[in-house]
Amino acid sequence: MNTKFTKYQIFVIALLAFLQFTIVLDFMILSPLGVQVLEQLKISTAQFGMVVSAYAFSAGAAGILAAGFADRFDRKKLLLFFYAGFVLGTVLCGIAPTYTALLIARIITGIFGGVIASISFAIIADLFPLEMRGRVMGFVMTAFAASQVFGLPLGVYISNIWGWQAPFLMIAGVSVSVGLVALYYLKPITSHLEGAGEKRALKHLLNTVRNPSYLPGFLATTLLATGGFMLMPFGSAFTVHNMGIPLEKLPLIYMITGITSIIAGPLIGRLSDTIGKYPMFVIASLVATCIIIYYTRMGISPVWFVIIINCLLFVSITGRMISANALTSAVPEIKDRGAYMAISSSLQQLSGGVAATAAGLIVIQTPNGYLEGYENLGYVVGLAILITVIIMSRVNLLVNKKKAAKSMEVQMEF
Repeated sequence: MNTKFTKYQIFVIALLAFLQFTIVLDFMILSPLGVQVLEQLKISTAQFGMVVSAYAFSAGAAGILAAGFADRFDRKKLLLFFYAGFVLGTVLCGIAPTYTALLIARIITGIFGGVIASISFAIIADLFPLEMRGRVMGFVMTAFAASQVFGLPLGVYISNIWGWQAPFLMIAGVSVSVGLVALYYLKPITSHLEGAGEKRALKHLLNTVRNPSYLPGFLATTLLATGGFMLMPFGSAFTVHNMGIPLEKLPLIYMITGITSIIAGPLIGRLSDTIGKYPMFVIASLVATCIIIYYTRMGISPVWFVIIINCLLFVSITGRMISANALTSAVPEIKDRGAYMAISSSLQQLSGGVAATAAGLIVIQTPNGYLEGYENLGYVVGLAILITVIIMSRVNLLVNKKKAAKSMEVQMEF
């Protein structure tokens, strides 16, 4: 089998990566703008928390609602429809004059933006064979690191000059350009329409949810987001107050960590295609577990050591996400692929929100800022990772059985 990408495949990878970059940046940009938003809109921290969480919960709900329709249309048209809605929501964020307007805008952005990742993963599964998906996921998922390295500093810089709304208008402007490129150069993606799939949306959703072959994939996806959402909300506070790192050093740590992740992503993707998705997932999971347990127990540390630990942690977590997404993309049948991806995306959003809430109950911040109980997060996340390894073994078994069955069919045809 030819494992080299064609020029069109390279274009698709770049397009999906840039789409993800804009989506992730829009999701992440609100947190560093919090100080300005709180002051200018005169809202409480609870209200700001509602604005942040509104995106995640609306995205989770939208994924479930969209699942029934996800396999009934050309994936290109579906992608452009939801991306247009995402751009609209982002523009509304950029012109929101009040708290209520911003809250509504974030809900709209979440409804449309939260579905795009699942459509992108369905497109990857449609256009690339399993043997190449590790590398594809590796490239596309560098968008997360790229938004951290390039997008956030630029967004904060722009907000300091023109106000907190300006970064949203910047993202919307870039997104319009990306959308136009997709409109004119992305070919229709309709191979999933050739089969006799269920046409009724609700029935299609229920059939996908109730398919016993898909259950291990859904369970694995639910637990997969636990680590990031549990550790991330308190990561900066832990670095400053527990490790003793000055606040002004955080951008340096994030920048080096992000650049490392950008470099490591494609390499990990290639390695997962070479040694196998599940072996890569196991290795990355075991490394991540050890680092997380050590990281959450760290005390006063030099900056250079914190950077090394952060880089190792993010690379291992990236390795888990790339290999897991590549493997689970092979679980659904082509007629169910869009619905499966949409449901998985919703489960990640919803479980992430629950994990972040649970983390807030486990960790206690003292008056001087020191976090107590952070090491307990390490044990919880480590346990979740090990359980996911076990569940993913079942996913891997199902995928191998599907590959063997298809290989048998091909041999019988000859």
